[in-house]
Amino acid sequence: MPTILDEILADKRKELSVTKASVKIDDLVKYEYFGRETLSFKDSLASSASGIISEFKRKSPSKGWIFPDADPVAVTKGYSDNGASAVSILTNDKYFGGCPDFLQQARPNVKCPILRKEFIVDEFQVYEAKAIGADAILLIAAALTKAELKSLAAKAHELSLQVLMEVHTEEELDAVNEHVDVIGVNNRDLKTFVTDVENSMRLADKIPAEFVKISESGISDPATVRSLREIGYRGFLMGENFMKTQDPAAALKSFISAI
Repeated sequence: MPTILDEILADKRKELSVTKASVKIDDLVKYEYFGRETLSFKDSLASSASGIISEFKRKSPSKGWIFPDADPVAVTKGYSDNGASAVSILTNDKYFGGCPDFLQQARPNVKCPILRKEFIVDEFQVYEAKAIGADAILLIAAALTKAELKSLAAKAHELSLQVLMEVHTEEELDAVNEHVDVIGVNNRDLKTFVTDVENSMRLADKIPAEFVKISESGISDPATVRSLREIGYRGFLMGENFMKTQDPAAALKSFISAI
């Protein structure tokens, strides 16, 4: 029986076939941000006292609409101004209420690195990430073969983008390659959307020491961040905890002060 992840990936491939029929890579390389010097996602996390990657997310498959009319420019600028180590922007429309334009609109006012959060399955999306102003891309081990992940990560490095490789299980760590910069443990199982922060605890010592590691999803308590930092995590991707409030930037500032 198809999982939620299978459904999302099938829809993404259909969407891409339409997009690629009208927009070519030769068009993307002419975008304003394609030639910009990117910021280091990895270094920003490694040097940060908090490591918070605050996410702009209007909607999720498990919770539905969280903040349907949230302004991508105002929210992400607020994140940047209030201490985010990096900003994550979801560009998936059907399941997360996002779009590539959100990242492009946010870029001028965000001074920290921006992660493009998307289900990337095609080289076109890597070029698109560079063109809209991203500094790093997400590659999900559960969504790609080892060969696909390596090829897409190599293309990202060729375009001066860094790579966050996301895993949920120890077995998925077999896909790590020389083009990966940061390893993220997703506490949410993308096949069932069940979330358990203990997953980061279980995998902490399985991740090679040379990688900056981050914990993703289900984090809502500053004490959890402190515990995860003690076992080596340097980044903490948080979206819903901030986006469910009327002022996500103020929620971020308060959270950081409590760490």
